Amino acid sequence: MSEDKFKSGFISIIGRPNVGKSTFMNKVLGQKVAIMSDKPQTTRNKIQGVYTTEQSQMIFIDTPGIHKPKHQLGEHMMKVARNTLRETEVILFIVNVAEEIGRGDEFIIEMLEHTSTPIVLVLNKIDLVHPDDLIKQIEVYKDKLNFSEIVPISALQGNNVDKLVEVIESYLPEGPMYYPEDRVTDHPEHFIVSELIREKALHLTSQEIPHAIGVEVEKMKANEEGGKVHVQATIYVERESQKGMVIGKGGKMLKEIGKLARVDIENLLGSKVYLELWVKVQKDWRNKTNFIRSLGYRDDEY
Repeated sequence: MSEDKFKSGFISIIGRPNVGKSTFMNKVLGQKVAIMSDKPQTTRNKIQGVYTTEQSQMIFIDTPGIHKPKHQLGEHMMKVARNTLRETEVILFIVNVAEEIGRGDEFIIEMLEHTSTPIVLVLNKIDLVHPDDLIKQIEVYKDKLNFSEIVPISALQGNNVDKLVEVIESYLPEGPMYYPEDRVTDHPEHFIVSELIREKALHLTSQEIPHAIGVEVEKMKANEEGGKVHVQATIYVERESQKGMVIGKGGKMLKEIGKLARVDIENLLGSKVYLELWVKVQKDWRNKTNFIRSLGYRDDEY
């Protein structure tokens, strides 16, 4: 038996919208717990992913992308992102190496200047750049902050992700196993189900709709006779025109959202799923605190 002590800790994942934070966490965990989309600001709540090996347990906190808030939901997202920097063992600052450093990156660096927590700069999307450009980007970021480590990866392709996990583990202190070794997230299943539905709606609808979409799972119950899980969920939008776009002509769009979501939900739950979806209008819901909380986007626990 190895004499090495078990290590554990919490790791904040921070970065601008759409740099690959959720993609990275899902790649490490080997399954989807955070939604992925080419549309920015899709992660709204703190999502914890748990990765356990024989030597360690890493609890990843995937934060909303840093951006200037435009409504109460946006303010909530920024509060969540800032609060995750507290009391974590490691901070992963993920940037898109295929883009020049921007004002959002500079803003995050200013946030990180006064922390004593080890900061690992993760240069994501290296599959999209020439090695010479990668080296130039590394030099640019080196001048901005004294990072503990700099690790280039491709979260989508999996390149160097194992190396990054080793680097993270090296900074973890000795500690307990916070979660059972087969647990991959601390979120209840109904929250993950709602996020999977929202992901498909984001993927299939146009640029006009994304941030106005919220999903609430109202029922999730196993049918003892047929073995299926019956899921009832409501997709909320802010305007009647958006409702029509989500439903689609003859219900075609809503049917496709349900079809794609059901596959991921079945993979998550490990059983067949009967999925019922409705679409309702809740005007200006992103500025209604109580409604935001009813969808699971809570800030009082952080």
